[in-house]
Amino acid sequence: MKKLLFQFDTDPYPSVFDTVVGYDGGADHVIGHANVTPETVIPLVEGTIFTRAPKDKKNTAIFVGGSDLDAGQQVLTAITSKYFANFRVSVMLDSNGSNTTAAAGVATIASTMPVAGKNVVILAGTGPVGQRAAVLLSKQGATVSLTSRSMSKAKKACSALSQQYGVELHPVQAQNNQQRSEVIQHAHIVFACGAAGISLLDEQQWSDLARLEIVVDANATPELGIQGVDMMDRGVKRHGKVCWGAIGFGVLKLALHRACIARLFEDNTTVLDAEQIYAIAIKMMETNHRN
Repeated sequence: MKKLLFQFDTDPYPSVFDTVVGYDGGADHVIGHANVTPETVIPLVEGTIFTRAPKDKKNTAIFVGGSDLDAGQQVLTAITSKYFANFRVSVMLDSNGSNTTAAAGVATIASTMPVAGKNVVILAGTGPVGQRAAVLLSKQGATVSLTSRSMSKAKKACSALSQQYGVELHPVQAQNNQQRSEVIQHAHIVFACGAAGISLLDEQQWSDLARLEIVVDANATPELGIQGVDMMDRGVKRHGKVCWGAIGFGVLKLALHRACIARLFEDNTTVLDAEQIYAIAIKMMETNHRN
């Protein structure tokens, strides 16, 4: 029986990236739907849960994507609210690659050193990747500050994440590189999650910080988010800090994305959001270390 992956995208066009990884993850066919909303997804969900016998439902799965994490979260909620008894299929949320990128980045950090008790600053943290990374790091005992050019936006994101996940995050306004350099003075870990091509820190602004131990940049598009970190860095020591570039930990991100797609076809009850995807990332890191 064919493995069918239905790609429900909240954007005008289904993501090509997600389609390719869907096939690479083991789907026989990836069927994309665009402009999906919580209302329009209901008949699509019904088509997935009422068509195959219980023993065959594991061969149907749903991937929720698009550039808007809030919209994707609402679609995921609508999907799971339609499930009942064994009328369900496995589903994964990864709007804008937020869950797999954040999980891979945080798993990379956690494999380098324990994060409990560490001060973490997430630069440009109100985007999808920053928000997910903030929650994952906070749940491991880190003290997490989340920066934005707008204090109101930072406060709104931290408040929403606190209500949804029960974590305590610290909103910080940092409108330019100089202000961001002041925010990281006492940080042990810096994770840059800004938009593509936007510089967030100059090299001299982080290179001499004695307390700083790990620097991670999720931006692979020049100009890079943290100057002095190469996009290919994989645990490279620069100025005494362990540095990871977007391609450096992106290898894990892609492998994780594929592994999650494969996991969807193991049964019809799996729901993969940030924490579940992070757990898979940690297991992958442990396996890699043993090998």
